[in-house]
Amino acid sequence: MKIKAIRAAVHRFEAKVPLMKKPLQRQAVVCEVETSGGIAGFGMTGGHFLPHAVTAALNREFLPVVKDLDARDTEAIHEKVWWKLNQRSMTGVVSSALSALDIALWDIHGKHAGRTIAQLLGGARDWAPTYCTFGFHEYDFDQLVEAARLQLKKGHRRLKMVVGVHKGGWQEDARRVRAVREAIGPDVELMMDANYKFNPVDARQLCRAIEDCNLTWFEEPLYQNDTRAMADLRSHTRIPIAAGQNEGHRWRLRELVLHQAVDILQPNVCYCGGYTVAQKVGHLAQAPAGRVPSRHAGGGRDDVRQPAAAEGQRDQNPRAARAGVEAQSRGAEGHGGKVMGEKEGRP
Repeated sequence: MKIKAIRAAVHRFEAKVPLMKKPLQRQAVVCEVETSGGIAGFGMTGGHFLPHAVTAALNREFLPVVKDLDARDTEAIHEKVWWKLNQRSMTGVVSSALSALDIALWDIHGKHAGRTIAQLLGGARDWAPTYCTFGFHEYDFDQLVEAARLQLKKGHRRLKMVVGVHKGGWQEDARRVRAVREAIGPDVELMMDANYKFNPVDARQLCRAIEDCNLTWFEEPLYQNDTRAMADLRSHTRIPIAAGQNEGHRWRLRELVLHQAVDILQPNVCYCGGYTVAQKVGHLAQAPAGRVPSRHAGGGRDDVRQPAAAEGQRDQNPRAARAGVEAQSRGAEGHGGKVMGEKEGRP
């Protein structure tokens, strides 16, 4: 089952969105790995960040490093890639390429063993709750509410909307969140995602304005995923803070935990280093409070699960009580994700 060839290319596709006249244009890097045993595996990473550089890295730089290694020996492959191609632990192109490669290797392993990747990861469950990202910034107020109701009719009970990009600032975001909450009622989960767009002051103002709307989480609220600033924001709001989907390796994800910056850790296998690293992130997520992270895959995310005892603590101390963690993955963007300790001076 030795690696013999890697072929990576940028693929473009359209995503049709309700109430929009034109489909969204998207792209992704798809990686195919061929083995001596005749089994091929496929992986992917996002196409937003230097996709042609990622394909060049896979086709030209990664293949000579991993050729003739057993595709199932993912730890050995990661070790060799880190030492040969990324001793300084950089993110970006090398992390995205490694993620795509790793997903393909797990695909090969699963096909050879006749098992799903969920089973290879331990088989804790064969299902995952999902949510739907519906609330795009292109919608006006009426379209936003209509889009939410459309997804409810389709059976979705967890909805996420985009914030942080409107001309009216956080005040307009607050009005949009309230409009959606009123439309969907109190029993449907609602999340918001700023995609790194807010400064700390505006993020805190928004949280204060909608804290009574019972949001499931506030995703990527601040510039650069600043861990200290997010920890401060987290200490001033009861809205759970989520982040991590675009972090490129386990050390960045570890910082989110060490600084108590998040309630929900969201590694994405398409960026963090694939399933090999994602599983380690899951172990890290379990450690602080002994809580098992909820994993998600294939287009959705998991629900947030916090024990009743933690809820009681949170009433007294928002910062200390919340450490529930989930690992994330996406359909068009990725798979399921999870970071663990490492020895000093080694990747």
